[in-house]
Amino acid sequence: MYLPKLNQQADQAKALAFMQKYSFASLVTIIDGKPFATHIPLVVSEQNGKIKIEGHFAKNNPQWQNMAEQKILVIFSEPHAYVSPRLYEAKQNVPTWNYIAVHAYGKAKVYGFENNKEELENIIIATIKTFEEAYLKQYQALSDKYKYGMMSAIVGFEINVTTLQAKDKLSQNKTPTDQKNVANELAKSKDRVIAEVGEAMLNNIDN
Repeated sequence: MYLPKLNQQADQAKALAFMQKYSFASLVTIIDGKPFATHIPLVVSEQNGKIKIEGHFAKNNPQWQNMAEQKILVIFSEPHAYVSPRLYEAKQNVPTWNYIAVHAYGKAKVYGFENNKEELENIIIATIKTFEEAYLKQYQALSDKYKYGMMSAIVGFEINVTTLQAKDKLSQNKTPTDQKNVANELAKSKDRVIAEVGEAMLNNIDN
């Protein structure tokens, strides 16, 4: 993505926390020469400084079929907000949009039920623990016939991230006064998505 130096977020720990918080992401590959995207919940973890992304597709989704052969892009985004020029001290200004996003690039391993049942179930269990750990006991009590019938209809994957681009576009090009005015205005919004941008700006100013 377009990533001016002013907006780069170089702290991998912050990028990781963002990916884990906004883990319903867009996974993009190329199919028949065209971009193809799936909107999908993902499990994001880190071990020894390396970030791993796990998830699963419906088996009928064609995206898994050639994803191991290419570099994959996963887009994590959520908080964004319109910024009005009325919030700036100088009247000669134009509207803009503030947001936070992370792009993760990497190579994938694909796990189907027929050949990688154990790896696939590990991904399912990791997903349950991430999104509803209380359901794990009920899942483990499912009959093998039902459980494996469901598993045979999906394909799991693991992406080892090789490149991470994190962008915080939070009015860094404006004066400290303008930044505070924008941050305070957004943070008091009743819209939670907008308020999160303001809160992120305030944290950025404080640091």
